[in-house]
Amino acid sequence: MLPDCLSVEGERRCRRLLAGASARLRARPASAAVLVPLCLVRGVPALLYTLRSSRLAGRHKGDVSFPGGKCDPADQDVVHTALRETREELGLAVSEEQVWGLLRPVYDRQRATVVPVLAGVGSLDLQSLRPNPKEVDEVFVLPLAHLLQTQNQGYTHFCRGGHFSYTLPVFLHGPHRVWGLTAVITEFTLQLLAPSTYQPSWSSLSCPGAEDLS
Repeated sequence: MLPDCLSVEGERRCRRLLAGASARLRARPASAAVLVPLCLVRGVPALLYTLRSSRLAGRHKGDVSFPGGKCDPADQDVVHTALRETREELGLAVSEEQVWGLLRPVYDRQRATVVPVLAGVGSLDLQSLRPNPKEVDEVFVLPLAHLLQTQNQGYTHFCRGGHFSYTLPVFLHGPHRVWGLTAVITEFTLQLLAPSTYQPSWSSLSCPGAEDLS
């Protein structure tokens, strides 16, 4: 059964669990931050994703991601980076009061630190968003119930030098495949929101740095 992740008690539990790590992570420098928007769409709890523009430079163009980007020297901390980037990419204004806390950092190929910022953004009408076409091709949501169904969960094995290196999760059967760092952050989120329901057969947490070498 899907827990009431957006209840007052559910939010309090998550904020309490994240409080200590959040305080430490906000005080540390990082390369980038993403917002993990927990929302209600037509009354259904869901996570909000973006499809990066195919016109962007770099190897991650066209990939599914959470809104976010590189830290700017003018940003106070990673929370402000995530909120600023979300506003610039989607026209979605999220206040600091809506931030529940910071999830475990992940690392890209260059070992750059990316900090996920979990926020409850409430009821959301996707038609009200204003995606920046230079950065975002599409905005979509995946209900938590969908993400928690085992038939929608998979994994990808990664190799180095012809030898098995590690395994990362992948989420299937939505409008787009969720994998790489975005899938790892999604897994962290599900483990926080529904620890008794989300029990995958693999564990990306055991992978050093949960690196995205896709």
